[in-house]
Amino acid sequence: MKFIDGGICAVKGVSAWGVKQDKYGLALIKADGSAAGVFTRNRVIAAPLILTREHLEMGRLSVVIANSGNANAFTGQEGIEDARVMAKLAAKGPGLDERTVAVASTGVIGHRLDLDIIRSQVVEVTGGLTDSEEGSTAAASAIMTTDTFAKEAAVELPDGTRIGGIAKGSGMIAPNMGTMLAFLYTDAAMDAWELGKHLKRAVDKSFNMVVVDGDTSTNDMVLITATGQMDHAVGHAKSHKVSRTIGHTDPEEFGQGLKAVCTALARMIARDGEGATRLIEARVTGAASESDAILAAKAVITSPLVKSAIFGRDPNWGRVVAAVGYSGAEMEQDRISLTFASNHSSVMLVEKGRIASTSEDTLKEIMGSKEVIISTDLGVGSECATAWGCDLSYDYVRINAEYTT
Repeated sequence: MKFIDGGICAVKGVSAWGVKQDKYGLALIKADGSAAGVFTRNRVIAAPLILTREHLEMGRLSVVIANSGNANAFTGQEGIEDARVMAKLAAKGPGLDERTVAVASTGVIGHRLDLDIIRSQVVEVTGGLTDSEEGSTAAASAIMTTDTFAKEAAVELPDGTRIGGIAKGSGMIAPNMGTMLAFLYTDAAMDAWELGKHLKRAVDKSFNMVVVDGDTSTNDMVLITATGQMDHAVGHAKSHKVSRTIGHTDPEEFGQGLKAVCTALARMIARDGEGATRLIEARVTGAASESDAILAAKAVITSPLVKSAIFGRDPNWGRVVAAVGYSGAEMEQDRISLTFASNHSSVMLVEKGRIASTSEDTLKEIMGSKEVIISTDLGVGSECATAWGCDLSYDYVRINAEYTT
């Protein structure tokens, strides 16, 4: 498996484009095939998610339309009808059915969509659709809100199968996704059931392990579509009657490739957290169970005290130990080991419950790096987990204090 350029347009059968007008953007992605999705666990569910979940019952998508600047959330039945209008606008063209259109929105909650803006943008975007790398970047840029860069990733498996994705997200990011949209594509041949199984596993190990500020949004959505256009694909992609295989693609390799794309996008989201200056990677090993490892890792990256310490370049490891202690994970404090690291060096701060001697110069270099890795060995088992987050800066407060204005 190798990472390649091109984002979603590296995948056969995908064309895309996007535009941005002030804070309002629109992306359109065309790719016909079997599809699956996962959605927010917030009990306040935005109108586009309600409609898209309904459409996904068919197990097939042909178009994704996504707008930024307005979440179309908490807008009642009118909001659902507005989302339906977006689906109809995206479905204009020969052979397209609005029931195979996914609608996504991100932005301010509680305001009706300006459909006049969306209508004009649909015309512009439709005219720009392309299967080139520029199409993927344009779509990824159009769905940005407080993001500072477009998020794209793609891999090619040993047999030539490709998986690509774009995502947006920088604030209101918490476990189980938050103000996060991701659109994934593959040219493997696979039915909706198999896609959903792989997607759930990949999301649990990637997007659901990201925390920026602990808030969970009303609009989270991750979709995957399989075009079935690889030369070795089996089944009948045109009639969407694809068997539960991936042609000659090994299911394990496909799962690893999908996880790699999702993890790359998840790390970008964490790195681009609102006001963030550093990426935090929390690794937990030696846990009694995987669920305990997840609890501990998420506690570390969710802790405002840990995040503030990383921003201040303060190696206050006591805050990490405290977060692990209240996480609910099984632990014994005289078995814990704790290490701070960068991509170039590492320092053990606690070894089996005892404070270790440290190199102050190395520790200073680690705390000043753009990526701080916090590794905690609970010493009570063999399970592990990794989570990602960012520091908590003054700019986070400024950005969110001014968001609706």
